[in-house]
Amino acid sequence: MLEESAYAAETQGGSLRRLAHVLTVAGSDSGGGAGIQADIKACAAACVYCSSVITSVTAQNTIGVQGVYSLAENFVAEQLRSVLSDMQVDVIKTGMLPSPGMITVLCQSIKEFPVRAVVVDPVMVSTSGDVLSGPSTLSGFCKELLPLADIVTPNLKEASALLGGISLDTVGDMRFAAKFIHAFGARNVLVKGGDLPGSSDAIDIFFDGEQFHELCGPRIMTRNTHGTGCTLASYIAAELAKGTPMLQSVQAAKSFVKSALLYSKDLMIGNGPQGPFDHLFMLKNQLNNYSPKWSFNANSLLLYAVTDSRMNKKWARSITEAVKASIEGGATIIQLREKEAETSEFVKRAVDCMAICRSYHVPLLINDRIDVALACDADGVHIGQSDMPAESARKILGPGKIIGVSCKTPAQAMKAWADGADYIGCGGVFPTNTKQSNPTIGLKGLETVCLASKLPVVAIGGIGAGNVQSVMELGVPNLKGVAVVSALFDQESVATETRRLKSLLTVR
Repeated sequence: MLEESAYAAETQGGSLRRLAHVLTVAGSDSGGGAGIQADIKACAAACVYCSSVITSVTAQNTIGVQGVYSLAENFVAEQLRSVLSDMQVDVIKTGMLPSPGMITVLCQSIKEFPVRAVVVDPVMVSTSGDVLSGPSTLSGFCKELLPLADIVTPNLKEASALLGGISLDTVGDMRFAAKFIHAFGARNVLVKGGDLPGSSDAIDIFFDGEQFHELCGPRIMTRNTHGTGCTLASYIAAELAKGTPMLQSVQAAKSFVKSALLYSKDLMIGNGPQGPFDHLFMLKNQLNNYSPKWSFNANSLLLYAVTDSRMNKKWARSITEAVKASIEGGATIIQLREKEAETSEFVKRAVDCMAICRSYHVPLLINDRIDVALACDADGVHIGQSDMPAESARKILGPGKIIGVSCKTPAQAMKAWADGADYIGCGGVFPTNTKQSNPTIGLKGLETVCLASKLPVVAIGGIGAGNVQSVMELGVPNLKGVAVVSALFDQESVATETRRLKSLLTVR
């Protein structure tokens, strides 16, 4: 079901644009912490539009659930038709479905109005332990809904219910449950281990039908965990709606929930044992110093300009002049590579370059230095095999930043994907003056890595006007562009050479 996203950034000149769109089909939480309220806030935090179909209305607060009123199935069907017949929905996310008939109604709508992906959060038991959906719905979940699901996200109690009541007490049990649930027809399964006994970490098991991935994160000690399951599933849906690959969507959602819990750990709303958390913490952090965050678009890799301080010094130009000239020539993304300046000076230059890039709507990454990227609020980082692992970088930077990883082999490319990178840089393709000791892989090596990679690829190493077309003529779909250093910055006119190279890239 997953296809290339139609998610669009804002266009210039007044052209029409559309936002990625998630439809949540779930219950209403009067306390605002879970259900459709959490779904809408999670999608908003991910910069995605969210419409809603309400299946039930609950009376609940931080103490628990005091009442549940299910809507008539025909009215749920009417809501579904209203939204799906008019709006271009990318992803449907399901939550509380209180009756077998409601599951049937939903499945009929999904078949009548196909969407890019279906995310199923099998809400049967709330985080606080309240039963929200009875055993009668189990058959509908297993036989009707799960075969339509691109991912299902049960917690331990829900996974146990889907397995007929088997106790799940270990990571091994979670792996067994994921494989068992996958057999119902869901393409991917995420078993959430937030309540796993005896574990100091929050461990989730992701299974795609072939490989298991153990996703670990710190357990945040707070009372404010109401709505974590709804939020996680909705953030996954939002990322999928933007075109993010499945495992990366899961990793981004897990990182978002962790950050939200950490921000909200001392929040006090209500007098009960389980409070809500603040989904819009990033907005509050940026309120006084707003800067737009990039939703990574692989097409921005087309002409990837990597600055070089020694070349700038040779041609007596500042790094800001080099960056501006390359953008004016047509560079689609910028990487600042600075090996000589002191950290304080590098940060100052990076801040100035960020201002230029933002004014042209071009993303800017920092080479290697995560500390500098954080200090200047860069759009992301590019890291090498000897640098901090992408998984660790993602934990520090969060889901909203771009992470690229240098790779020479298929194994390195697969690890970058599993660790949550957004793209890989593959090379050196040809010999280069900037890294003379760097072994080359040639066009054949580049093609091999591209075919093995599940991420977009940008080729790097010795690429210029004389060979760029031979690189792109490989014709591998995920080879999105070339990264260039000397061919742009070791030239008298950066803008002229960038314009020349851009013209060769676009005549394909």
